Amino acid sequence: MTEPTTWETFTLERPEPGIAVVTLNRPERMNSMTNTMFVELEKVALQLDHEHDLRVVILTGAGKAFCGGFDLDDADELSSMTPMGMLDQQELAARALSAIRSIRVPVIAAVNGAAAGGGLSLSLAADIRIGSPAARFNAAFVRIGLSAGDLGASWHLPRLIGPARAAEFAYTGRFIEAVEAESLGLLNAVVPAESLLDEALAMARLISANSPAGVQLSKRALHANMEVSSYAAALELENRGQALLTRGDDMPEALAAFKEKRSPKFTGR
Repeated sequence: MTEPTTWETFTLERPEPGIAVVTLNRPERMNSMTNTMFVELEKVALQLDHEHDLRVVILTGAGKAFCGGFDLDDADELSSMTPMGMLDQQELAARALSAIRSIRVPVIAAVNGAAAGGGLSLSLAADIRIGSPAARFNAAFVRIGLSAGDLGASWHLPRLIGPARAAEFAYTGRFIEAVEAESLGLLNAVVPAESLLDEALAMARLISANSPAGVQLSKRALHANMEVSSYAAALELENRGQALLTRGDDMPEALAAFKEKRSPKFTGR
């Protein structure tokens, strides 16, 4: 493991080649979000996205929470902002989460505690979510007079858990605990707290063992085809991705390794 890089609101570690771990690091404030965190998350996402050898990003929180949402110490300012000022605030936050979601490699959220409000949206920006028994989720903004449709939550939730469940979750603001979250599909798995990061790393290794180009185009296809308007458009995008991948080095290498009864050596080129 390399020495962690410390930012103001999180740490960045490299436990193994190709794997980056971003740990939100405001445990005294439940890793709640500030404007500094939004700026730093956008910067680190863009930095990671340009690393050729990167294979997987793991996102987690220090202490007892994953992310408690927007820091309520700053919330009083929101009601005094002009409409355009509030729009600027929302767009700052949205750029950060969009940057995390758009990292070209898979992002795994290791949800170690509460993911509330913007923290829920941050967890939804990941491709995969693994939780400890302490993981819990809620759309907190509906409880303080704002919309649960915040930072992508209204787009992700119906696709993950269905429109009716998403509606109940959004309108009540109630917490969904880990076991229920797994049954709904909000969590891929619930694992013991002490092995949460190990399980996330194990999944990262499984992903890293595959063709980097194949994984990245798989992510691109999954994201794009949640937004296309037809089956035919989905097929068109998939067909182009497969055609491109046959021109790279990884597929011939995989076929040669299969014939030679050895593990493939993927390069992503």
